[in-house]
Amino acid sequence: MRLVTFQSNGQTRLGAQIGDSILDLNRANPALPADILLLLGAGASVLGLAREALAEAKPEAFIPLSEVILLAPIPHPGKIICIGHNYKGHIGIGKTELPEYPNMFCKTANTIIAHQQSIIVPRVTSQVDYEAELAVILGKRGYDIPEAEAMEYVAGYSIFNDVSARDYQKRTSQWFLGKSFDTFGPLGPALVTKDEVPDPHCLDLELTVNGVPKQRTNTSDLIFSVPFLVSYLSQVMTLDPGDVIATGTPAKLPEAANPQCFLEPGDVVEIKIEKLGTLRNMIQ
Repeated sequence: MRLVTFQSNGQTRLGAQIGDSILDLNRANPALPADILLLLGAGASVLGLAREALAEAKPEAFIPLSEVILLAPIPHPGKIICIGHNYKGHIGIGKTELPEYPNMFCKTANTIIAHQQSIIVPRVTSQVDYEAELAVILGKRGYDIPEAEAMEYVAGYSIFNDVSARDYQKRTSQWFLGKSFDTFGPLGPALVTKDEVPDPHCLDLELTVNGVPKQRTNTSDLIFSVPFLVSYLSQVMTLDPGDVIATGTPAKLPEAANPQCFLEPGDVVEIKIEKLGTLRNMIQ
């Protein structure tokens, strides 16, 4: 399923998307919650009810996508945990050996925006940059999860843009501030449940700016796998339904890295990940 959070008639609703149409899941089956965190937290049986509602829905129950406003699939995640230098082709300047442990940092929930919403360039920086990432969405609460069981705690996947103000990021050894400006976390357009993505480690990924390719890779190049990251993080913190793990960004294509060009108002950034769709945001 492609789970979406959307606004219709001033209300925030939970839906399932097929093509250019959305089914309001709670209206299709009032036993289903109208909030995605409640749906994920209710467990596999309730997610199964959502699948049944989608399979049994009549055509007239669907709402045209053009008549709703898509929000981020997880509008208010409890945690946004990001992985740095997690592609073999992007391990950091001057480094030649793969890391023993993942490099991690957090972004704050104020960064989250949706597909088709604008990334705002703050007045205090002129070095706003893009980072295309596969996002893992947790679907089950867990602590100290064995790696062999980690995929049981994954609800699905989405697309994430770890937008960064490079000058703020480089002011200190901590990246947090440069990553956490308002609108610096586009997420979406949907949460694609894991049954539709049998292997998250073989997905083509591409980012373009104004239609020009800037990043291109396959998630087979990831250093630390999805189950490893889920297990490793859970040794430190309890993971909750709706938590987001952004698995890292690949290197820029050579022609995009030299010379480096930062995002400017009027630019359009699109990230395409196989099986997940396209996340599109304008720069303002």
